[in-house]
Amino acid sequence: MTPLATDLLPLFRRDLRCFIREVGLFPDDAALWRTVPGIANSAGNLALHLSGNLQHFVGAVLGGTGYARQREREFAQREGTRASVVAELEAALAAVEAGLTALTPDVQAAPFPVPVGPHHPPTGIFLMHLATHLAFHLGQAGYLRRALTGDPASAGAMAVADLLEQR
Repeated sequence: MTPLATDLLPLFRRDLRCFIREVGLFPDDAALWRTVPGIANSAGNLALHLSGNLQHFVGAVLGGTGYARQREREFAQREGTRASVVAELEAALAAVEAGLTALTPDVQAAPFPVPVGPHHPPTGIFLMHLATHLAFHLGQAGYLRRALTGDPASAGAMAVADLLEQR
């Protein structure tokens, strides 16, 4: 594992575990799939999207897990249990751990092994992008839950203490 992977792994762990807590704060399964006017994706869709994204790019591409992404399903699904969404997030965490553990200095220094749309970003920069992408959607899910339920409870996102415990 490279020094970058060693530094990124606690971020991914913290934020995926926080997303799991966020899903648990929804009052029921149906609420996870609701949105408000002007918002296309539910917190359930955001969680599935992040899970698929990380299982594909980090798990399958870097870690060789064999995961086959179904990106359209990530956005098309409109119902499911909180438990099934948590299971997807837990699978993403396992995939991230596999992919980052397998990361070598040569792979990190090279362009990402598969194109990302029309782009070929450096692997290290793309991994940082994936970490910020996770944090962005985690924040969206928390804000959406609060708007839908009126519940101001926090899932504890961005806690530095949690970050240090994940090392």
